[in-house]
Amino acid sequence: MKILLTGANGYIGKRLLPLLVELQHEVVCMVRDPRRFELADTLRHKVQVVQGDLLRPETLTQLPKDIKVAFYLVHSMGSDGKDFSASEAAAAQNFVSYLDTTSARQVIYLSGIANDARLSKHLASRRHVEDVLDQAKAALTVLRAAIIIGSGSASFEIIRDLVEKLPVMITPHWLNSWCQPIAIRDVLTYLSDVIGREDCYNKRFEIGGPDVLTYKQMLEKFAEVRHLKRYIFNVPVLTPRLSSYWLYFVTSTSYSIARNLVESLRNDVVVKDNTIQQLIPHKCLPYEDAIRLAFTRIEQNAVVSSWSDALVSGTMPLHYMDFIQVPEHGVLKDKKRMKFDRDPEEVLDNIWSIGGERGWYKTDFLWKIRGLLDKLVGGVGMRRGRRSPHDLRAGDSIDFWRVLLADRKSKRLLLYAEMKVPGEAWLQFRICEEPDGNYLEQLAVFRPYGLAGRLYWYVLVPFHFIIFGGMIRNIIGYGERQKQPAPA
Repeated sequence: MKILLTGANGYIGKRLLPLLVELQHEVVCMVRDPRRFELADTLRHKVQVVQGDLLRPETLTQLPKDIKVAFYLVHSMGSDGKDFSASEAAAAQNFVSYLDTTSARQVIYLSGIANDARLSKHLASRRHVEDVLDQAKAALTVLRAAIIIGSGSASFEIIRDLVEKLPVMITPHWLNSWCQPIAIRDVLTYLSDVIGREDCYNKRFEIGGPDVLTYKQMLEKFAEVRHLKRYIFNVPVLTPRLSSYWLYFVTSTSYSIARNLVESLRNDVVVKDNTIQQLIPHKCLPYEDAIRLAFTRIEQNAVVSSWSDALVSGTMPLHYMDFIQVPEHGVLKDKKRMKFDRDPEEVLDNIWSIGGERGWYKTDFLWKIRGLLDKLVGGVGMRRGRRSPHDLRAGDSIDFWRVLLADRKSKRLLLYAEMKVPGEAWLQFRICEEPDGNYLEQLAVFRPYGLAGRLYWYVLVPFHFIIFGGMIRNIIGYGERQKQPAPA
């Protein structure tokens, strides 16, 4: 069956894609920028990639017309825009207009459980998108879920940050609201099982795991799984704004996600209609088992996707891949080159492991201070870490950088700064093979915005001298000491 997958670059889309291919479907992935959509070798020749932007209807005219099913996995929860609900509605309406020109028989939408009379802006927007999609000629199938638990999901990472970093938590009283979390593998099962089923046409289903818990209980059970003792105290004085800032500074999430999440905590998100079990009987994972499974994936370095993949984590422009060419003019540079004698692949491994748990090879405390300052002005900070300790691909986030290019064949890694700075910044690592040996080239480039940008650069020059000089030496030398034999 020919299926259109929107949101293919997102957390759910990246995990659903290989499952659809495994089920022998012909999949067309719609992405805004194919340059940042990197497919695994096993999928590259089995998937068609098309470019389209749901907020620009003129870009949808070239999409295929012969599809049978369309997945709508698009949302703007992490948008910094003041009226993300209007953007969500416009995108859905443009999608409906396109769908009506195709042979699609079904559109599948992953929404949120929204049973309360008074909904948060985020949940109300999800409900409105359902109504817009219902106007299409194709039959609508909606799956409504609460918090999704899986390695790399925004909810999982927020809970993890809170539990692992805070022995004592002062939390808003909304943590007494009820929630029915569901494991990512169960969400994927339902998404794939409703494809083409006429008994699921024009139906809206609620899906959830077997456990109904308060958010406070979810934190406590997470701590139990991680063998941590945590003390949680609810207080009535934390306003939504204060709660959002608290969540933003403590966790790796963006402020926009923190704000929308806090507003949604007011609503109980519990399955009230279990009809789907009659059509698709399925035993979902308990909450604690979902947590254990997520950590198994993390320990195996098998995290397929992260919440930050979809550009909901910072201030990056959607066309950021246009910056893949480092500018030569009107910029300030710090360039270092150093010859080395060890195996180039070992040095390349060190480059590919930069950031996250490995750190930045020199004065990590200064990088953390810079991350904290970035958080204070509304940036992404350092807490996002990285999707995998050793694997990189275009579009990945590394702390407050975004990967533009990760080409092991040409031995080049190019990062673009996602932090808030008065300009644009690039950081490039490249191994150059020359007649007299191998060299590591490290290049920091900054294109300043006016006088403020130039002052920013020159204020940091003394720190650059310390940081960048030590960084290139340590990237080359990291791991050699461990390989040296112990003295007799």
